[in-house]
Amino acid sequence: MDAEVDVEALVRRAEELIAVESVAERPAALLQALDRVLASLPPGLTVERFESGGKPSALVYAGSRRHFRAILNGHLDVVPGTPDLFRPRREGDRLHGRGAHDMKVAALVMAAVFATLAEELPVALQLVTDEEVGGLHGTAHQIARGVTADFVVIGEQSALRVVTESRGLLHARMWAGGHTAHAAYPWLGDNALLTLMGGVSAVLDRYPVPAEEQWTTTVNLARIETPNGAYNQVPDSATAWLDIRYPAGDPDLEGRSPAELARHLGDLAGLPVTVEAVSPPHRVDPGRPEVGLLQAAARAVGYSGELLRKHGAGDGRHYAAAGIDAVAFGPAGDGQHSAAEWVDVRSIAPYHGALVAFLRSLPI
Repeated sequence: MDAEVDVEALVRRAEELIAVESVAERPAALLQALDRVLASLPPGLTVERFESGGKPSALVYAGSRRHFRAILNGHLDVVPGTPDLFRPRREGDRLHGRGAHDMKVAALVMAAVFATLAEELPVALQLVTDEEVGGLHGTAHQIARGVTADFVVIGEQSALRVVTESRGLLHARMWAGGHTAHAAYPWLGDNALLTLMGGVSAVLDRYPVPAEEQWTTTVNLARIETPNGAYNQVPDSATAWLDIRYPAGDPDLEGRSPAELARHLGDLAGLPVTVEAVSPPHRVDPGRPEVGLLQAAARAVGYSGELLRKHGAGDGRHYAAAGIDAVAFGPAGDGQHSAAEWVDVRSIAPYHGALVAFLRSLPI
């Protein structure tokens, strides 16, 4: 079967897919996006459907389920956006729209690659719809149902570089109490929000925001709230949401249990902390043969294939937790999660070619 891809036809399918507002809050749209990609595949393949937490996903392969030599993983959900972001537009070599770069185009390319090689190689196509909200009901759910492979390629944007490392993720809430009073008489109260701000500042003193890109632990203050419904009240409680990203090797955070992490952050802040979610850092040995083969495939189509670290967490961490190595490898573009998101159409054919060459180079 010919390994080339019709780029213009794929862009047209991508435009249709980008127009589907497949955000977490729209379960019908998530299913519509999944069905559109599945409809692009040839008949005769096994389509195993999953559903968890209202999020549909699928695993596609030839014949019966087995341990796969490789899995191509793509997510079809996107972060919310204004209506105009779901009206794709082409400007020269750039295709703009929500999900163009993260990662509907990559998912369609992966589907095309899989369609080429499904009968030839022991590979599978994994399509999920919840990566942007944690991946527990898509990739992690399928792994829990026995889906395994030697190696996984996730189509997250990378300009055909190979992402072998990403930071861990920790979501925590910090709480402070006080007692209320009339705002005109603040000395009669104890402002919980001021106490909370002191605790947040203490955590940020330990993990300051870098002035430029650094491979280090960072803390984002995502939200502060009180139960106040009026200006003229001293708040008697306050809560902060913290999004913490940490690399492998952080002695404070790596390998700690949620209770230990909560205790560490609470000691820094001098306030109660609860850990809502934690995922460890993800790292693949750069010397693994599959990494070298993927780099070689990227170089063969004119890209550097260099190794890359990613600051954000992805579904690779679920495979890492199961002892399965996964890398991110996607097309070129920029602006994911922003109003300026775009994918470089010129990278579609090389991306397709590199994936085909990589899979065919794998020792079976």
